[in-house]
Amino acid sequence: MSTHCRDSTANYLEFNTMTTLADSVRETLISILIFIGLLWATFLLSWLIPSLSEFGLQPRTAKGLIGIGTMPFLHANLGHIVANTIPLLVLLFLLAGSRAQSWAIVIEIVVLAGVLLWVFGRKANHIGASGLVFGLISFLIFAGLFERRFVSIAVALVTLVLYGASLLWGVLPVQQGVSWDGHLCGAIAGGLLAFQVARGNSKSKELKPA
Repeated sequence: MSTHCRDSTANYLEFNTMTTLADSVRETLISILIFIGLLWATFLLSWLIPSLSEFGLQPRTAKGLIGIGTMPFLHANLGHIVANTIPLLVLLFLLAGSRAQSWAIVIEIVVLAGVLLWVFGRKANHIGASGLVFGLISFLIFAGLFERRFVSIAVALVTLVLYGASLLWGVLPVQQGVSWDGHLCGAIAGGLLAFQVARGNSKSKELKPA
């Protein structure tokens, strides 16, 4: 009787854990798809209202400050948004699957990269989510280096294989019409946040009571 009860309890806990994991994965996918949907909705809206592109990030101008938040949602053409959509899907899923509070990290990358670009960027109207893409690449790679957790290292290796060359190539001023400085600011922001997160986790472990 007691053995049956233990087996039933174990099966229930296993089922409950699998259900929770499935719900978590489902919620993650939905939130990522909603974010990507917002990018595409804004892109389609810009066809009807072309002047939306004027609300990009314009360094060292008062009007350009709004671009810190709007820049990732604005894209020049279909090729531009497609080129950002695919890596965003991959990188956001890797981020969400490897740590909690992933959307807080996304917001921090957008804000920090935007501030750096506003202060140091070339005078131009910067648009596109590529700064976020490069921030995520940098964050995931450096998080593995700084944290040295198995999951972080595994995600870092996958990211390095998929996008390491893009990270190195994209921050160089070699392509005309491309916001390489936006890429660079995104990469710097991602690296700084990875260091901050790893340092915070390390301090938490040190303060944890025995």
